[in-house]
Amino acid sequence: MEIRKIVITGGPSAGKTTGLSWVQNAFTKLGYKVLFVPETATELISGGVAPWSCGSNVEYQKVQMALQLEKERLFEQAARTMRAGKILIVCDRGALDNKAYMNDEEFAEVLRFVGQTEEALLARYDAVFHMVTAAKGAEQFYTKENNKARYESVQEAVELDGRLVASWEKHPYLRVIDNSVDFNHKLRSLIAQIRLALGEPEALSIERKLLVEYPDVRWLESLPDCRRVEISQMYLPAREGEELRIRCREENGGRIYYKTLKRRISEFKRLEIEERLTQGEYLSLMQNADPDAHLMRKTRYCLSYEGQYFEIDLYPFWKDQAIVEVELSDRGDELRLPEGLRLIREVTGDPAYKNAALAKLY
Repeated sequence: MEIRKIVITGGPSAGKTTGLSWVQNAFTKLGYKVLFVPETATELISGGVAPWSCGSNVEYQKVQMALQLEKERLFEQAARTMRAGKILIVCDRGALDNKAYMNDEEFAEVLRFVGQTEEALLARYDAVFHMVTAAKGAEQFYTKENNKARYESVQEAVELDGRLVASWEKHPYLRVIDNSVDFNHKLRSLIAQIRLALGEPEALSIERKLLVEYPDVRWLESLPDCRRVEISQMYLPAREGEELRIRCREENGGRIYYKTLKRRISEFKRLEIEERLTQGEYLSLMQNADPDAHLMRKTRYCLSYEGQYFEIDLYPFWKDQAIVEVELSDRGDELRLPEGLRLIREVTGDPAYKNAALAKLY
């Protein structure tokens, strides 16, 4: 078993939430079991424990640091019990993020409280990836609306961003993801940098979509490298050129909720922004579903086969066919379809087989 632990940090409104979603998708496809340690400050502040509600800032920082370290310990303990060859633990901010909110004396006091040194905290993580705040180079996208614990102005966000980078500058594998490119390229850069840190080969880039005969489910579930995920998604009313959906992914009894906005920038460029939802937020948004689109349910089987990654989607309204998506590293790569799948035809680029279109037909 290989367990790696990384930190994704950054200034306010840097795109970290969407970045975490991209990390899950990208590294699940590479065979990792991906675990996320939630952001501790947001948990505490949303629950009423904040620097301004505790006796002092240093007393709050002691609580946050202790909770952060304990959460990481428990995630690592759980990881060691899992049946997985590769596990990636992703910390939504790490222990050294706290340093940005303290002076040197307060930081030293907190270190004494948790019985750690700064060097020991740095050594806990294999790599650190800092996403620069949108307030620095992409001001038009800076927002406080998607995080209840965020309160910084644009200037405050820029200053905090600098302090956060400085907090991690002693780490031997610190990478900064800036706003010199558009948001989708920023996220692709994040994924590429994490892949380099983990020693993974170049990212897959070519996606093909296939219509196949309905497969034998018993065969799929007998394969050792096949995972089953239940997906429910609904489409919400959106402006022209945009697509807005909410999705619930269920695996082994656990549920994760997302909201995804897709916006067409040009004929060949599309912006995709994804954020996690609570169950309550998901249920609330369901009330605003597009009346022209049905609730879309599908069972997805994720299969690694001869070095290629397949997503096999089975829909309840089809008993004779299914859709398979596969990602290849080059257009000239040979497609190695598993023996249990029977190709009907390729439907890559066919709008009739997009989920948004199917939701309006069935």
